[in-house]
Amino acid sequence: MKTLHTLGPLRPLHSLLAGVLGLGMLLGVVPAGAQETSPANPAPTNSNLSAPLFYQLLLGELNVSAGDPGAGYSLILDAARKQNDPELFRRAVEIALQARSGDAALSAARAWSQAIPVSPDADRFELQILLALNRAGETAPVLRRLVEQAPALTRNDAINAIPQIYARAPDKAEALRVVREALTPSLRQNAFAAAAWTTIGFMELLADQLPQALASARSGHAAEPASPFPALLAIELVERGQASAEPVVKGQLKASPPTAGGNNAVALAYARLLFDMQRQAEARTLLENLTRLQPDTPEPWLLLATLQVQDKRLPAATQSVQTYMALLRQAGDERAARGLTQAYLLMAQIAERQKDYATASAWLDRIENADDIMAAQMRRASLLANQGQMAKARALLRNHPERRPDDARLKFVAEAQLLRDFKDWQKAYEVYGEAVARFPRDSDMLYDQAMMAEKLDRIDEMERLLRKVIEVNPDQHQAYNALGYSLADRGLRLTEARQLIEKAVAMAPEDAYIQDSLGWVLFRQGESKRAIDVLETAFARRPDAEIAAHLGEVLWTSGDRERALKIWREGLLLASDNETLLGTLQRLRVKP
Repeated sequence: MKTLHTLGPLRPLHSLLAGVLGLGMLLGVVPAGAQETSPANPAPTNSNLSAPLFYQLLLGELNVSAGDPGAGYSLILDAARKQNDPELFRRAVEIALQARSGDAALSAARAWSQAIPVSPDADRFELQILLALNRAGETAPVLRRLVEQAPALTRNDAINAIPQIYARAPDKAEALRVVREALTPSLRQNAFAAAAWTTIGFMELLADQLPQALASARSGHAAEPASPFPALLAIELVERGQASAEPVVKGQLKASPPTAGGNNAVALAYARLLFDMQRQAEARTLLENLTRLQPDTPEPWLLLATLQVQDKRLPAATQSVQTYMALLRQAGDERAARGLTQAYLLMAQIAERQKDYATASAWLDRIENADDIMAAQMRRASLLANQGQMAKARALLRNHPERRPDDARLKFVAEAQLLRDFKDWQKAYEVYGEAVARFPRDSDMLYDQAMMAEKLDRIDEMERLLRKVIEVNPDQHQAYNALGYSLADRGLRLTEARQLIEKAVAMAPEDAYIQDSLGWVLFRQGESKRAIDVLETAFARRPDAEIAAHLGEVLWTSGDRERALKIWREGLLLASDNETLLGTLQRLRVKP
């Protein structure tokens, strides 16, 4: 061991002593003579901390302070073993971690666990250290102990936290194996089975095992139909294209309907999902029920307001946003600032729809959060464009400073989207061209430029760009689908079009829009009966005006005109301005 005079610069001895005295007090012991006795400060209770042990701790801290953590670690860990003291074990672990010695930290944590077998803190340290060392395969026993030691009232919460703990594990399959092994006892216990199946399902999601995750969601729901956990997993699965997971969500809401005093997380998450899937009527019904049952919960009000804006119910939308803002101000938590920004943007949109541009601008002026300035600029640009000042609107976006690495890309996206909103396909195509020149490997930019080429009826250019997308990102199924659908819609190279669409189907088998493309190419090839089956499935999965246009046309040409008219009416209710649907009705000279 190094002698003290070779240790380098030292903190003042009284400072180190004070640190060790603090450690002694934390342990419930104070060395004799360290405190004066008085009536206000009675003599401390004698402890088992002997003078040699006290000075061992002091010497350990001296070594750490002097830049020799190895010697300090050894002394503190030795003292921890002698005392069986959790705080000394914790200190040994901390010294090793500060010295970036993962193996030493793991040894101290395991020594702690062996000395004090029922010690969740020791197990937590061991688990975290093993994961930091990329040794997830060794974590099953310690994870199982942590789960089993968790109090029954909070054990489901502990189980639900596991996927986040393993989210960064490089070997997702190994992490899944470990978690499944650790949770095997919980799967057999009624109180914890739903949470355990859900956690296994989320681990399967991390490993991209979607069919297995769906099976886990169903098993969790079967174990406890009212449990929210499998339903939340099912919502995630639907978002990932597993439409057949939706009955799990509906089953949970049937078993445990939203209530005034209950936890309605599933209902709110499902409403967001329905909104994203453009199933506005269902989302609206659910949100109106939530705002009635829990009028003091902010989130449903904002989502309801967004739907009301889409429905052009602007006074109702204004009232909903104002309710949302009032609730946020009452809460005063960290979410309030970001939530108010969203509210200001929506209020600006409402004022813009009412052509009250001064009020819209005033709402945008309230936004101060730097992270949301770009969104405010996009809305300001929209205000200018709606007032016939497109050049100024574009300049506003182009001159916006690039504070973050992604800002340059966002500026291109915002400008192109503004031009698309005003159906200026040529200029939008040119902006995407600038973006692709700057970001040549950005498959999303290439894809969007291809869509503008399609709008301009530049089919050769669209095909070139989509094939570039496939070259840059072979897994982007939208590119295969878009190219196949565009060819099929024009009656070109139908065999190749079908091959491209079937490739997209293989990559995303439950995507309703890709199923729509498949039904359309089947119709073009004369397979009307099969086309109807495919299109009906697609429309059931995602009620959409464009799918309604295609399904209605196939039914119409097959002679089933009553059903065709019914489907078209549903499509018009979904989106009365859909170009594909309106074009279909005009071409067929039909007024449903």
